[in-house]
Amino acid sequence: MKAHTQETQAAITPDIAIQLLKEGNERFVASKMANRNLLDQVNDTATGQYPFATVLSCIDSRVSAELIFDQGVGDIFSARVAGNIVNEDLLGSVEFACKLAGTKVFVILGHTACGAVKGACDDAKMGNLTTLLHKIKPAVRATTEPTDAGQRNSKNGDFVNDVVRNNVLLTIEDTRSLSPVLKEMEDNGEIKIVGAIYDISNGKVAFI
Repeated sequence: MKAHTQETQAAITPDIAIQLLKEGNERFVASKMANRNLLDQVNDTATGQYPFATVLSCIDSRVSAELIFDQGVGDIFSARVAGNIVNEDLLGSVEFACKLAGTKVFVILGHTACGAVKGACDDAKMGNLTTLLHKIKPAVRATTEPTDAGQRNSKNGDFVNDVVRNNVLLTIEDTRSLSPVLKEMEDNGEIKIVGAIYDISNGKVAFI
């Protein structure tokens, strides 16, 4: 399998980009990964890159976007930060990826049992992590059930996963409100901004 070229990238629409990621995840789950020579793709991309997607995921060691979407060298821009939150630096990176480098979809990828989300649920504090977890707090507040304070912590897996979902949805809202560049591209149909959840127990990605 060859790396993407300027021509193949240009032929990909936002919907096709999402479908390519879905098909890649299906291959990953079925252990039928595409036949590709990564070193050949290194050579193919030595003079330029034409990825079709940008994925923001958590730094969790189990959530490597290239692996779980079965993509090769030069296929996706992969941004990672605990809790898959956005800030000016991340959004600047994504603006480059979409506006200048031509990717067609921006995926905010959360995952089940996220440690950063658990920390936000428990109001954990430690150095710079305190500031990062504060950015996930709105998702904790947006998760209204259960109302029993004793159930609103990292020991309640269902609660944690509901916060994970809300964190993805709020990150999509933050992207649109904090990045006029990406919002305009989405409004013009040049890209799609979507959310997804990776299940660490079975390898499946569910798009929201």
